[in-house]
Amino acid sequence: MDDIRSTSQDACRTEKAASAFYRDKLPKVVESIIESCDDKNCPNHVDFDPIPSKASVIDIIHRFREILFPGYFNRGKLDPINLKYSMGQSVSALFDLLAEQICHSIRHDCMRYDQACAHCADQGNETAIALLEAVPAIRKILATDVAASFDGDPAAKSHDEIIFSYPGIFAIMVYRVAHRLYDLEVPLLPRIMTEHAHSITGIDIHPGAEIGERFVIDHGTGVVIGETTEIGDNVRIYQGVTLGALSLPKDAGEQLRGKKRHPTVEDDVIIYSGATILGGDTVIGARSVVGGNVWLTRSVPPDTRVMMKAPELVYRENHS
Repeated sequence: MDDIRSTSQDACRTEKAASAFYRDKLPKVVESIIESCDDKNCPNHVDFDPIPSKASVIDIIHRFREILFPGYFNRGKLDPINLKYSMGQSVSALFDLLAEQICHSIRHDCMRYDQACAHCADQGNETAIALLEAVPAIRKILATDVAASFDGDPAAKSHDEIIFSYPGIFAIMVYRVAHRLYDLEVPLLPRIMTEHAHSITGIDIHPGAEIGERFVIDHGTGVVIGETTEIGDNVRIYQGVTLGALSLPKDAGEQLRGKKRHPTVEDDVIIYSGATILGGDTVIGARSVVGGNVWLTRSVPPDTRVMMKAPELVYRENHS
């Protein structure tokens, strides 16, 4: 027994010595990492002014969800008696978070581009109030999105089911908030918000896109909607749909920034799974239907069906 104990202690000492050997290397590793922070080709933000916090932006999304769908995602019970008190607390906390992150975003851009003082704190407060004032309007348009999802989906048993569980509604909700911030010319935050929704749902909606009422993304995985896309009312799209830009040159960022690069989809259009529609001049006319896996780079008149020819299927007996 003593021999076993002695062997075990020797092994522990050896492991401890090995760990110390590797830990002794850490100061040198840290110094090399710090030196790399001076390399202008390697991105970093080492400054006294804070950059926006992604964790805080995600918190903002969840708090907006509580306010946009009261009672569904609140941490505690919400009833007619405590609504005023609870909503007051929620909006107040959200305002503080929003104002702070908007201020950080504006200040970061001011420093990065050496701009004149934009009175970042005042602008953060003013923009946060403007966004919160838009909440009733955002709730009304989200109600049309939920209703359209229910009306077109026989598998849905209730609006509650859609609000709780449909990834399309979550992605659209985040987009509608981020789009308001985008219109208010807040840098960074709108894209952080929609990319968070993208990472969770697989639905990529740029906050600059213009999207009308009763918008439905069915299933949703793999959907891409570019920055200058325009979508009318009562449009339904399915998984894997791309509303994108044509192939871009290397310096496209400078050449095409701010120009129309993505399609226009008019009212009452249905676009089935896997369809790809590209180009800023491409218009899908009202009440048209675009079939699955269709590739389009030119416009479609109203009341048109665009379908792929049926593939030739080959059937053979399975001989064992």
